[in-house]
Amino acid sequence: MSAADSPVKAVLFDRDGTLVHDVPHNGDPDLVRPVDGAREAVALLRAHGIRVGVVTNQSGVARGLISDGDVRRVNRRIDDLIGPFDVWAVCPHGPDDGCHCRKPQPGLILWAAGRVCAAPADCVVIGDIGADTEAAERAGARGILVPNDRTRPQESAAAAHVAPDLLTALRALLTGPPTGRILANERPIEAAYGPGPASTGPRTAADDDGRPGPAQTPSATAPGRGVFRPGDATHRDGGAARGSVVGGRRGRSS
Repeated sequence: MSAADSPVKAVLFDRDGTLVHDVPHNGDPDLVRPVDGAREAVALLRAHGIRVGVVTNQSGVARGLISDGDVRRVNRRIDDLIGPFDVWAVCPHGPDDGCHCRKPQPGLILWAAGRVCAAPADCVVIGDIGADTEAAERAGARGILVPNDRTRPQESAAAAHVAPDLLTALRALLTGPPTGRILANERPIEAAYGPGPASTGPRTAADDDGRPGPAQTPSATAPGRGVFRPGDATHRDGGAARGSVVGGRRGRSS
């Protein structure tokens, strides 16, 4: 199947908890650990001519916990291990900054879709929390939730489409747009994910960049390069932006 034949033109992944194991406000490339199947999933999409990108909230920048350079280095490591990705969209803002890019706002999704020349309706956003799928819905894209042990049960229950892992989600996508809330080969939510960790209390915006919090305007990172502020046309290092952006991301750790 070629990109022209596929109902999906681009897949945009959340970063922490979806492509790599979540390390709160990670600024160390050595701590990057891809989730099972991430590399194979991205390779499968590329083999079918489908563009791939990352949309991620990284509020640690606004909070002074990590720098733009830290984000670039971690993204470069992810690109090396899992990519290459066609576009990186990073929101460096905090929950109260009022930007339009921070998920669950749609800014990052819209910006990334534009960078890969795809209409939002032809894009799929894959993430592990409700803010990811909500951002997709607001942008007019399709969202798929791939839960992990930090996904809230109510997020799984509310998601339009749920898959147990990345490969299951993408194999289903390659056969056509999602048509049911449980994708192929998935067990019922209760059996697949359980009630969620009882010891984990409600997360706040300080813990989870994906919820709640005002919107933001996308700031981007070109793959392995840097964070762009809204309106930047080129990378801070002086290079052209392979993925200049106007957006933000979620992140329990971001």
